[in-house]
Amino acid sequence: MSTIYTAAVLTLSDLGSKGLREDTSGPALCEILRGDGWDVVHTEILPDDLEQIKAALMRCADELGVCLVCTTGGTGFSKRDVTPEATKAVIERECPGIPEAMRAESLRITPRGCLSREVSGIRGDTLIVNCPGSEKAARECIGAVLPALKHAIEMLRGWSGNCAGTAAHGKEHHHGG
Repeated sequence: MSTIYTAAVLTLSDLGSKGLREDTSGPALCEILRGDGWDVVHTEILPDDLEQIKAALMRCADELGVCLVCTTGGTGFSKRDVTPEATKAVIERECPGIPEAMRAESLRITPRGCLSREVSGIRGDTLIVNCPGSEKAARECIGAVLPALKHAIEMLRGWSGNCAGTAAHGKEHHHGG
């Protein structure tokens, strides 16, 4: 039986959560993950709110049990950009190499790449990866680390067999809007 890598994609945007801005980075991440064989079982759009982001990250890891949570948005310098802080608050172990690789790729494209504050870490058996909010930057950053993510999950979960995720497997959930 082939391994099933489950993922959730969370878009963090005040305007997107109110339906005032079209989310293009979340769907782009879903497309890239699916193209690499991931089963995206949950998507959600949330405002830039520390407590809501923390709760969503914990729900994805603890209740949905997905292998990977990718966030997009909230990694810049604005006062409402709190995704890294929410991520740090819920992870048990940080994975600094992932955002380092993403920033290195961004720096090859623009000197502003050093301004992104992405974080990556582990909560239970789930890897959480923050990506920038712009579609272009999210594509570039996930592309820089995508080849390593399945191996990371295999090491984290200690398996080479089936990762069915949860009862939510096979059902995509959309929230926000």
